[in-house]
Amino acid sequence: MMIRTWLSRAVRRLRGKTPALRGRGSVPLVGPSVECNICEWRGAAFEGGAHSESAVCPSCNSISRDRFLHYSFTRRMPPRQGMRILETSPRLGKSYRDGMKKQFDYLCSDFDERAHKADLHIDMQAIDLPDNSLDVILTPHVLEHVPDTSKALAELHRVLRPGGKAFIQIPLLQGKTSVPQTPEYHGDNTLVYWRFGWDFTDKIREHGFECTALVSEQFQRQCLEHRSEGEPLSGEFDVDSILADARPADLLAIADEATAVRHSFKPSYMFVTWECAKSAPTL
Repeated sequence: MMIRTWLSRAVRRLRGKTPALRGRGSVPLVGPSVECNICEWRGAAFEGGAHSESAVCPSCNSISRDRFLHYSFTRRMPPRQGMRILETSPRLGKSYRDGMKKQFDYLCSDFDERAHKADLHIDMQAIDLPDNSLDVILTPHVLEHVPDTSKALAELHRVLRPGGKAFIQIPLLQGKTSVPQTPEYHGDNTLVYWRFGWDFTDKIREHGFECTALVSEQFQRQCLEHRSEGEPLSGEFDVDSILADARPADLLAIADEATAVRHSFKPSYMFVTWECAKSAPTL
């Protein structure tokens, strides 16, 4: 029984669960409830409202977009022991990073290091790592703060191994990319250079990646129909523009409605992660 239990946990870890990050104070699922897919905390509700920057896990402090990035990675890139991962400017602290390091060859980086202390100081436009040295790159809400998107994407492609993937999150606030009309800063006081739209997909493909935008089933449906389903609106998101300019053929739904509710991927238009795959050489 002990061997079976250990093996079950090991298999579950490699399929995307992270028992090493298990939360404190978990309770059994009874009736309506939520679950953090990063630390496995379970309870009646997350703290705060339905928003990509809220719905806070009371155990590991993850917010909704942290959980969607982790969900995207673990569903789309089969985790394995020893996988070399770089995460740029991760929000979560020591417990999360220690848990990742127990499972993977994990490094985290930051540029200005005001809000995020990290293992490495890295400029995304000139990544100081060897060619073909990483299996996975997780980059949450960073590229909008990088002046030269093309240099950053070229560097991400260079340091990934063939067959590797970058999972890129940016705040998709509108349908087409533009520059801010007035100086814009995010919560950690970093300047925003770009307000990305769906044409970000084209930019990624120009740098040699195979690219898909990962979304929830509800959002994919709204993009197919180019109409909202009456989700709560947030002023910083131009939802009409996002839906009008959506490219359904570029989308892949990875979270059904039950999953989106359980992990609080709500409202659905706030959760898009670009999966960028570096092709393996053909034999």
